[in-house]
Amino acid sequence: MSDKPLIRFSFFLEQFPELELPLNLTEETVRTISRETPPLSPRLIEQFILPIEPGQVTELTEFVACAQLPESDNFVGVIYWRADLAQYHYTLVTFDPKTEELIDRLVIAGTSFDGTELTQTNAVVTDALMIYQVSGQGNGEDYDYRASNSTARRFQVADSGKIIEL
Repeated sequence: MSDKPLIRFSFFLEQFPELELPLNLTEETVRTISRETPPLSPRLIEQFILPIEPGQVTELTEFVACAQLPESDNFVGVIYWRADLAQYHYTLVTFDPKTEELIDRLVIAGTSFDGTELTQTNAVVTDALMIYQVSGQGNGEDYDYRASNSTARRFQVADSGKIIEL
């Protein structure tokens, strides 16, 4: 961490728009959101995202603040988009509003390509804080979505801020 003064947690949260739920997270969502919301600054990323984000971050990595979940007494939740070479993901993160510590983190949607297989996951976040996720995999050269090859999962953000698979 640098010698620069710390940024207030409330300022970090202000970067995340309060969007109406349900929210669909697809390939197109970040294009729509990023017209109104610029990428997060390097200082915000360094202070708030990097400590909770696994994996390497390079000069090509980009983060965009996508949404803030509705207000809760026990947690604050945000969704951000991370783009790297050959992959991007939407990540839901919950924090304790009093201590500003991480409660939980889950990649809920995105696309990745490992050189052979393309995996695409879309999600819907409902006003009851349910997350419905559908993933499909296919050959990267001639990707053809087939419902029979897809998987579905459900999660819920509990009152505690924990993200629970149902």
